[in-house]
Amino acid sequence: MGGPLAGIKVLEITQIVAGPYCGMNLADLGAEVIKIEPPEGEGMRRIGGFAPGESKGFHTLNRGKRSLVLDLKRPEAQELVHQIIPQFDVFVINSRAGVAKRLRLDYDTLRQFRPDLVYLDSTGYGAEGPSATRAGSDIVAQGYSGLMAGEGKLDEWGAPKSISCTAVADYATGLAAAMGICAALYRRSVTGEGEYLQTSLLQSALSIQGASVARLPVSDELLRRATLDAIAEARARGASYEEIINIRNGSNAATGQAFRLYYNGYRAKDGAVILGALTPANQEQMRRAMGITDDPSADPNFNALDPDSIRAVEEMGERIRQIMLTKTMDEWVALFDEEGAPISKVSLPEDLPDDPQVQAMGYMLEVEHEATGPELNVGPIVFARNNPTGSPLPAPVLGGHSDEVLSELGLDGDQVASLRAVGAIG
Repeated sequence: MGGPLAGIKVLEITQIVAGPYCGMNLADLGAEVIKIEPPEGEGMRRIGGFAPGESKGFHTLNRGKRSLVLDLKRPEAQELVHQIIPQFDVFVINSRAGVAKRLRLDYDTLRQFRPDLVYLDSTGYGAEGPSATRAGSDIVAQGYSGLMAGEGKLDEWGAPKSISCTAVADYATGLAAAMGICAALYRRSVTGEGEYLQTSLLQSALSIQGASVARLPVSDELLRRATLDAIAEARARGASYEEIINIRNGSNAATGQAFRLYYNGYRAKDGAVILGALTPANQEQMRRAMGITDDPSADPNFNALDPDSIRAVEEMGERIRQIMLTKTMDEWVALFDEEGAPISKVSLPEDLPDDPQVQAMGYMLEVEHEATGPELNVGPIVFARNNPTGSPLPAPVLGGHSDEVLSELGLDGDQVASLRAVGAIG
């Protein structure tokens, strides 16, 4: 393959989403990625499986890789990794803190065999601290980090609802890991030195909600202090999660309601549209498209915290809802496009492979899986003109490349047979 990372070899021991997504992005950039799996296969193979050892989730997170099955609980398999790691540029693992050391695959161990190794350690909470060794997953990271409460959604029993359309902390972590590895490889090309990189679900979840987590006293005293005091009082008297979230949501509504008139979703005659105004100019474009000439929030001196203003915005919101019901999605898109205002129909994800813009840009990638046949997957997240991205390889069959990979790494048939006899190789 070509690609910006052509010639880079990656050994990954990853599972579920964050680590596999990191490896797939590296493969799409041209790296050769070997995925070590346990004899039973990594866990995502069985989540939503449609055939033994095969699931759509696994296929969409592990394109571009080859599979090597090792039982890393066995010393012989650990020693095999020590033997082959000098031939790899990058090592990626996502697990609880301490697991890599227990398997003799931690950074300090592996760099003895490859001093300039770029090592990526991805965990739930980080490598140190009181939560380091606790089990983590995306939904747990959403809860711990404030992402879930920040979304402010409750189910019918007053319990929290997750951001369930995607594993947002997992995917952000996978992208951060790939970015860090690329930066470390560049630095190595300059200095000759390897690097130990850390990512965590908690770290990524904090990063993508910086404005909510950060403390800026001048702003916070004006916009957050009353809400934080009300939440502290509610907690002190043992208030429910539902009450606390409603307090927080009420505060957000008071300060952001005017903005959300034009940064929100609305029902149309035949579906729904989403408006995405980010500037006063965008908002004015939308008013023209809807024929609104008397919105009080358009006044530069509008005070969003004034009770009269809040009522006026609520009335304007109801008026916009009724206006949007008068036309179809396509009609509204045409009107807003004419004004240059950001709008979109709200699509189902299953519709997107047939979308003309997706097709025009070639965002989908055709591959042929040896067990399940043709697939149309989402392609690389970044295109490069001079070094094309996007691996042509499908997700691997469990262990389908074990002998091939080990032969390429210098093991002869007798060595492979010996390791297989003791159960080190699957």
